[in-house]
Amino acid sequence: MWYWIGFTLSLLIFRCFFLLKIVGKNKIRDSWKVGGVLLVANHTSFFDPPIVGVSYGKKTAFLARKTLFKKGFFGWLYPKLNAIPVDQEGSDMGSLKRIIKELKNGNPVLIFPEGQRSTDGEILPGEAGVGLVIAKSKAPVLPIRIFGAYEAFPRGSKFPKLFTRITVNVGDMIKFEENELKTKTRDGYQSLSDRVMDSIAVIKDP
Repeated sequence: MWYWIGFTLSLLIFRCFFLLKIVGKNKIRDSWKVGGVLLVANHTSFFDPPIVGVSYGKKTAFLARKTLFKKGFFGWLYPKLNAIPVDQEGSDMGSLKRIIKELKNGNPVLIFPEGQRSTDGEILPGEAGVGLVIAKSKAPVLPIRIFGAYEAFPRGSKFPKLFTRITVNVGDMIKFEENELKTKTRDGYQSLSDRVMDSIAVIKDP
């Protein structure tokens, strides 16, 4: 219930105050038929998780810092929003298992391969961790690029800039070959991550 309340409120906010435009809805609908899809997107704003969530239109798991789950309002709220706690300070096998379980059960999972919000709106290198998730889950990847979120609410800003257009453009789904997923090295995982970031970078602002 709480997820869909948040979904509806977020959709109204982004439609009304940020003129949200979604390009590639047919690619989103096609991905629904696949089941467990790894959604990957660039990360420039605090808005990014709900933007992708409402654009995708299907209940989606996403990652959040483990410290946000410890206490207070967000500690109560995040579990109800289908968030997966992640330890950013080191390896977290529990989170990896949860991600893989969600994907195996046919549920989409949102990951920001850069691991942090960009400070200047430019795309950062991806981290090897997303390659590890791809190799272990064997899930198809749907690249997504968000335009305008940095201008609307960049890192360090206290208040969003209303009526800044935000556009979500969906790329072509990536289905990795079996031999690509056999890697067990950090360099191999990084190669998968680099390919994912390349697929995001080539998406243009329509």
